[in-house]
Amino acid sequence: MLITISRQFGAGGSDIAARVARALGWRVVDNELVEQVAARAGLTPEAVAQREERVPTFIERLARTVVAATPELVVPPEAEGTASSLTEEDLVRVTALVVEEVAARGRVVLVGRAAPAVLARERDAIHVKVVAPRDWRIRAVVERLGVPPEEAAALTDDTDKNRARYHRQYYQRDWNDPVNYHMLLNTAALGLDGAADVIVQRARALGW
Repeated sequence: MLITISRQFGAGGSDIAARVARALGWRVVDNELVEQVAARAGLTPEAVAQREERVPTFIERLARTVVAATPELVVPPEAEGTASSLTEEDLVRVTALVVEEVAARGRVVLVGRAAPAVLARERDAIHVKVVAPRDWRIRAVVERLGVPPEEAAALTDDTDKNRARYHRQYYQRDWNDPVNYHMLLNTAALGLDGAADVIVQRARALGW
């Protein structure tokens, strides 16, 4: 039994996931997955982030912590046993492995990481996408991050474009196609609590 939350940037997916997990008594796995894997690898998240001059993406941070713990599992021979030569394809594979591992434990609300694509064959799953109008999401990003509207707009658009590319390139999926999800919830219309309630009600209807 698991629930995945895909989300447009700024639509409140993480907040909704936390509410759903709390209501069901499940665990939620979001960005803290980096910290969990870092702990397994004996590294701190700060040490991982310092491996590059720029701030690594989630996938890159995750890959480096996993590689440090189990290089024989994910590092291709041409990488000569290091994480520095990993391609994006390698990093996608690492992320999928971790998503599958987390999902196998069950009773989890998993945010992002292309989980609906990775776990498409899981029968005991509810795949949700959280959306909201662009202007609404930009205002939410301004409030949450304290950045100017122009920066919030660019961040919102760039993040969504990258998520769409990621799904299209590695899973041959249209990230925006509602058919890939069991539910499509508009947080501007429902509110965070309202969207969470819809998910919880469906989970309970399934006997979860």
